[in-house]
Amino acid sequence: MARPTIYTEELAIDICSRIASGESVRSICKDDNMPVKSTVMVWLIDGEHLSFSDQYAKARQIQAETLADELFDIADDGTNDWIEKNGKDGESYYTVNGECVARSRLRVDTRKWYLSKVLPKFADKPVENNSSDKLVEAVANLIDKLPN
Repeated sequence: MARPTIYTEELAIDICSRIASGESVRSICKDDNMPVKSTVMVWLIDGEHLSFSDQYAKARQIQAETLADELFDIADDGTNDWIEKNGKDGESYYTVNGECVARSRLRVDTRKWYLSKVLPKFADKPVENNSSDKLVEAVANLIDKLPN
């Protein structure tokens, strides 16, 4: 069966639904029953499929919210954080599964980075710190009061 190249509303809805549920366009377009990624990109920019462009933009927003929700699921999931090992004396003990914990951290950090780029409300905001300005002003005032 050949990959679809003709735009249909059903295909657009399927693509956007999968994006909204968290899938990447790259993974969606790997499916044999989906168009290749370059075809989808053409539909987005050709000016002929404006409804698809709108649906796609909304799907991306929903996808970002879905990824934000996943942050808590990943952080709260302790599955495989501990592994059982056998000591030299034959006694079993539990130890931290560093690979699993590191992978979870990477998954969270990657989502946080992405969200900071696509949703401004997730971006780290610089902390306003006027304390150094106030300190400089206070020191300058003290110097002015010193006898010459």
